[in-house]
Amino acid sequence: MGEIQAAAGAYQARQNEIIYSIAIEAERLPLLDSGLWFHDDVRNNFYYASYLFAAAVEPGFELPFDRVAGKHKAEAVLLETVLLQNRQPGTRLYGHWPLGLHPLPREAAPHELPVEIMGSLMVWFCKHYGSRLGAGLRIAFHTAIGHIYRSGFYRKPVVHFSHHEAKYTAAKLIFGKLFEDEELLADGRRSLENTLAYIRDKGMPEYGSLPWFWHWVQAFTCAWDLEEDSGLKSTLAEMLDHLWKERGQFYLQGAWVGAHSRGWPHDVPADGNVLHDYVQFGDFKLPQAMPRTEYAGLLFYEAPGQVRAAALNRQIPVEVAKVTQKVVPEDPRLQPLIHSYAYITESFAAGGLWERVDEFDNEQLRWAFSLPVSPEYAVNRLYFFHPGQGYHAGDPRHQSRYMEVLYHQGNILALFPVPEGEVDTIIGVLPKGQWVKEPTALFGKAGNVYFAVYLSHNYHLIEREGYLEVSAQGMRSGVVVEAISVKEAAEQGTGDLAAFAAERAAQAPSFDAGANLAVQYNSIKGDHLQLSTDRLTSTKALLNGSPISLDHYTVSGS
Repeated sequence: MGEIQAAAGAYQARQNEIIYSIAIEAERLPLLDSGLWFHDDVRNNFYYASYLFAAAVEPGFELPFDRVAGKHKAEAVLLETVLLQNRQPGTRLYGHWPLGLHPLPREAAPHELPVEIMGSLMVWFCKHYGSRLGAGLRIAFHTAIGHIYRSGFYRKPVVHFSHHEAKYTAAKLIFGKLFEDEELLADGRRSLENTLAYIRDKGMPEYGSLPWFWHWVQAFTCAWDLEEDSGLKSTLAEMLDHLWKERGQFYLQGAWVGAHSRGWPHDVPADGNVLHDYVQFGDFKLPQAMPRTEYAGLLFYEAPGQVRAAALNRQIPVEVAKVTQKVVPEDPRLQPLIHSYAYITESFAAGGLWERVDEFDNEQLRWAFSLPVSPEYAVNRLYFFHPGQGYHAGDPRHQSRYMEVLYHQGNILALFPVPEGEVDTIIGVLPKGQWVKEPTALFGKAGNVYFAVYLSHNYHLIEREGYLEVSAQGMRSGVVVEAISVKEAAEQGTGDLAAFAAERAAQAPSFDAGANLAVQYNSIKGDHLQLSTDRLTSTKALLNGSPISLDHYTVSGS
């Protein structure tokens, strides 16, 4: 019992860190003429005001500002936010809020997105803090929640198994219970059971999708926390156990390793949206920057013990080999298989997706090496890609389809069969560290890891905020990257970066830009890796002369 209480206390302490930090920032920030802090996203006002209110009314916080004044400021922002709801029945997006508020929030048009997560969180906030709200604000909240319920935004079927539908499902359960709507509650239960069955059997179509994975977690944690029916609460717990298992498989000290179906700038090229990880795992320092505060400091569900134990213990390297059936939004009947690989050690991870898949807004991150989240370096990923639709300089996302890959433990080989007429530049991201520069190679030390980066063409470097950008021009190009921990290299007799660079420079891969684009490489461990493509139909990935098989990949990944 003592261990359980200690663990619960540690989770709460980390949540309190988040509450305190955001409350201090919220109290310090001056209000705009609108009476709000932010015009970029209406939800940020709700989140910051929630934290300020929580800190002001909980006696355990030692605050550097007056509690009563802080509470009043939070209530003022909450009221102004709540009143931005479209409260006119029969109008388009009735019951919804605007998203962007510039220049005049009260004239901003309602938007589909904010209510999806904010609506459920409002119900939670009212349950936990309603008795401490001023009468006017309490009435405004209850009125807004009634409009949300009557809007029926959540009355949609589960088709794509997306974060939107996850939030609709949670809302069905929350509003069905609150308004004693048995039909809605039954729909929510079916949606929950069907979603859980699908992702257990087929995998999550939204693999590594950030920040949207955290919307799954928050929506179902919110429903779980509010639920009183033991059977339904148990099913919600099963869903959350599954979600945290998914997260834990790709976890390395705050980093989400491997492939991502989508990522926003605060999560690419650096893992920046880490508050839920911080509360759950707590094995890295809380960053100063919190680009997505949401409700990480207020909502919590403890992951299964074995999930946490595996995620926190990376002393023995593991390979995660998962297969997922990808839902195609234009035709949900089409469900191609996609294969995801990750190799995770205590110092770094490497991995990605074998297949290239068209994703929403072309935001797929195909592969990457990941370092733990650390204040030592701002960017904790290393990867290369050919720019595609949506790319612009300084935002290293939006990859083209022109890349073939080979993954094996700490090695990634990539070829770029870019056709004539396309941009011929390959872009790379390197974490800040010590880098030895050769004409077609870079050898570096970042964190506790040595990297060997080989390119088929000459390159030049650009200093970006938090990372080095590699730019290499030339059609039919390729790159090989290998990583090894400083500790393992030392055990093999490599004393420093200069020695590592000298050793690996002598083992450069062989690139071939003939009829078939190809590369061969002998790894530090002595494996012979070969990748080739005819640019049309055939790509071969060989390990020690034999084709790499994906037959052992499973939905569970283990």
